[in-house]
Amino acid sequence: MTATVETAEGSWVWSHPESGLYAVLGATGAVRLGRPGQDWARLVPLVEVTATGHGRMWSGERFIETAIGERLAYEGHETVRRGGGECTTIRLLDAETALAAHVTLETRAGSRCLRARVRLVNEGGAALRLESVSTLALGGVVDGAGGLDDLTLHWADNDWLAECRWRQDGFRKRVVPLSRSAHGHEGRGCFERYSQGSWSTGRHLPVAGLTDSAGRAWLWQIESSAGWRFETGEREGAAYVALFGPDDAHHQWRHTLAPGEEFHTVPAVLVHTEAGGLDVAFGELTDHRRSIRRDHPDHRTLPVIYNDYMNTLMGDPTTERLLPLIEAAGAAGAEVFVIDAGWYDDDAQGWWDAVGAWEPAPRRFPGGLPKVLDTIRAHGMTPGLWLEPEVVGVRSPLARTLPPEAFFRRGGLRVTEHGRHHLDLRHPAARAHLDEVVDRLVGEWGVGYLKLDYNINIGPGTENGPESAGAGLLGHHRAHLDWMAALLERHPGLVLENCGSGGLRMDYAQLAVAQLQSTSDQQDLLRYPPIAAAAATAVTPEQAAIWAYPQPDHTLDEIALTLTGALLGRVHLSGFLNLMSPEQSGLVRSAVSVYKELRPELGGARPFWPLGLPGWEDEWIAHGLRGRGATFLSVCRRAPDNGAAPAPSSSLALPHLRGTPVRPVVLYPSTADAAVEWDADAGRLTVSLPRADTAVLLRLDSVAPAAQE
Repeated sequence: MTATVETAEGSWVWSHPESGLYAVLGATGAVRLGRPGQDWARLVPLVEVTATGHGRMWSGERFIETAIGERLAYEGHETVRRGGGECTTIRLLDAETALAAHVTLETRAGSRCLRARVRLVNEGGAALRLESVSTLALGGVVDGAGGLDDLTLHWADNDWLAECRWRQDGFRKRVVPLSRSAHGHEGRGCFERYSQGSWSTGRHLPVAGLTDSAGRAWLWQIESSAGWRFETGEREGAAYVALFGPDDAHHQWRHTLAPGEEFHTVPAVLVHTEAGGLDVAFGELTDHRRSIRRDHPDHRTLPVIYNDYMNTLMGDPTTERLLPLIEAAGAAGAEVFVIDAGWYDDDAQGWWDAVGAWEPAPRRFPGGLPKVLDTIRAHGMTPGLWLEPEVVGVRSPLARTLPPEAFFRRGGLRVTEHGRHHLDLRHPAARAHLDEVVDRLVGEWGVGYLKLDYNINIGPGTENGPESAGAGLLGHHRAHLDWMAALLERHPGLVLENCGSGGLRMDYAQLAVAQLQSTSDQQDLLRYPPIAAAAATAVTPEQAAIWAYPQPDHTLDEIALTLTGALLGRVHLSGFLNLMSPEQSGLVRSAVSVYKELRPELGGARPFWPLGLPGWEDEWIAHGLRGRGATFLSVCRRAPDNGAAPAPSSSLALPHLRGTPVRPVVLYPSTADAAVEWDADAGRLTVSLPRADTAVLLRLDSVAPAAQE
């Protein structure tokens, strides 16, 4: 075991200088995350655990100040260095229950990210019934003279068609001062956000943060598809943050830990930066996301994808309808063509509650679906198909032939939601069924892209024997991730898109395995810009699938608007390209050509927001990427809905280019009437768009003074 470090300010057993965090050792053997010399009372135990019979020391809504957390004492630690990072495991033990907590802290050189996981082991002789376990807890978050009054909270609401809606409020407006000195106790409440059911981001993103006026930021992410919760509040005049996976109160999660058994929490990550606010913090988080995901060629090649669904065939494909779209998509420069929902629909009553076998519908494809896939390949594109693997319709034969244990159940009854049952991928029959389906589609038919959708919220989970529903959901989702990873092992070139009615399961448990993430099902081209601009807060730009659905009845401005929004992510073309005029088709081909030129920059670029994170009703929306060789900036101007006077220009802050001579270039569209003016001294770019509901993509190149003359 590695020794502790003694300083004049106290002892610590682990440190991460880049983030300024330490695992501080107290006089009683307790370990808390913070900095040596901080007020010990402001810090919180490294791990907080509630178990039946072992609750909290101060009752309320908070899941800190737990009895077990207070008793966990340091036993030792070990550090392993590999590659460009290190992994430290700190062992804690509760003498009363003999519960051991192995806290793993992972860091990378030069990164300000700390990733944590906890492994609990019951080393005692009696079972423990866990009700909540923190993955990461940090206290003492306050700096500067303003104290808690200087902190701002940031969180994102999420919903179908309205993903990534970031909000902010003063910390003190959400965590009010309570005159603690008059009462002798902390408050009982906190600011919390959590998931509900099997859509991990159906309510909120598992990402949030704190900032102060000096530009410091604390940003966190919980990597779970099966329940998560974070809370922040006040402790001894400072803020604290605690990150959790599923728990009993919010997710019906309880886990009985028999003697000798262990439980692993979901991972979570914390970013702490000293300057630059959310932009710098999200840049660090973007790098972290890239570091934890499965390596795949798609992250480097970034092919242009055409999908027949959005505002086009809408789940009603046939050979006759597909052939002209395939030809037009290939001519536009698409490299993948995805046949979305409906290719299996041969049921007079509709396909929604009859899915499960995933066989092609003969009446839709008289010559067979494989022949259509061959046509896609003949036009130089990889064929793709839509699949919703975790569900079986109530009218599907599989609902009767698969064993009852292969489905989600609660109270001994099979769960039904919106005409579907839900497979439990821990059961070998469920997994064997899906393996057969995918191996047929990929191995026999040559499908190279699968859009894996998920369109029901099955609720708290499944009860398999004595387990709780939340524990069943966590078990299933871990099996689901294992199943996806196994597919990629058998079919290394296969690309998996993660979709949950758009962005309702947009988490980095899924995205550490899947190559792309659907960002929304939003069909209104004027409602998509704030989603597209904020997508990089939830997913790396090169994984963010953004719809671009130009139509023959669109104006040139509308075509350019929908295409521009996708160019700093993953272009998902749709629309009746085959019916466009030559001028309209030229705008589409031009956008695809621009994308192919800039995409080598996407995989290493960091996102930023020169107008701040976009608001749902904002007139001006801007987001950018800082690449290795240039800065790219997408700017959209929408007509104000509130009757306010339009603003034909906007001033954008680009502090990373302040003092630098810059040459702005309009990359797209060629029809833009944009005027751009750079003020190097102020580090501000003024963009003028004389017409509302237009957008422009800019490239900002630094130039030598001589080149300006």
